[in-house]
Amino acid sequence: MNIKVLKQAEKNFLSEYPGGFDDPKLAEVVKKHTKAKVGDYAKEHLAKAKFEKPDEIIPHLIKIVTRSTLVSLFEKPKFRDAVNGFHKTEKMRMVESYYNILHGKEKFGFESLVEHLKEYKLAKWSLVSVVQSYYRPQKEVFVKPTTTKLIIEKLELPLKYHPTPTWEFYKEYRKIIKELVSKSNKSLSPSNAAFCGFLMMSLDKI
Repeated sequence: MNIKVLKQAEKNFLSEYPGGFDDPKLAEVVKKHTKAKVGDYAKEHLAKAKFEKPDEIIPHLIKIVTRSTLVSLFEKPKFRDAVNGFHKTEKMRMVESYYNILHGKEKFGFESLVEHLKEYKLAKWSLVSVVQSYYRPQKEVFVKPTTTKLIIEKLELPLKYHPTPTWEFYKEYRKIIKELVSKSNKSLSPSNAAFCGFLMMSLDKI
């Protein structure tokens, strides 16, 4: 882990945006990613008690993915159309996966979701990690392939990226991002997704 590069990225970013993500020059960028209030929506509609009515969970999952500014426009309709086409058993399978990811056996939920989405060629890092990154933005990580590979390369992280999501990679990457956040100015991490955005904007210039 190259902390020297992290600190150089922080210095460069804060010299341009002294207030971090509260800086007026970043107001439009922040607004773009927060105006839909997807995080608030996720916390309200995916709370543990809401899973007592599993039939209502699927539409909320679709809304979170399709409203997200993190997921590509190419992936959103593919996810929506596939999930809308699920028969009841498949919908319950997906609901169970997300219940475990958010409220139960996280590893089991993550791996079962990946296996399910593989059947539709949708086991992409963005689709597998986006919901929990909105539900617990200070704990979970959104894994965007290009950004993640850049962070691993520039900060010399002891991780090997694979395009197919795995729990082992996610858990370790999340742990490392937490450590990097702890070593950085607080204004750079209103959420882990924002922190990775800072790294994306800064590391490419180093």
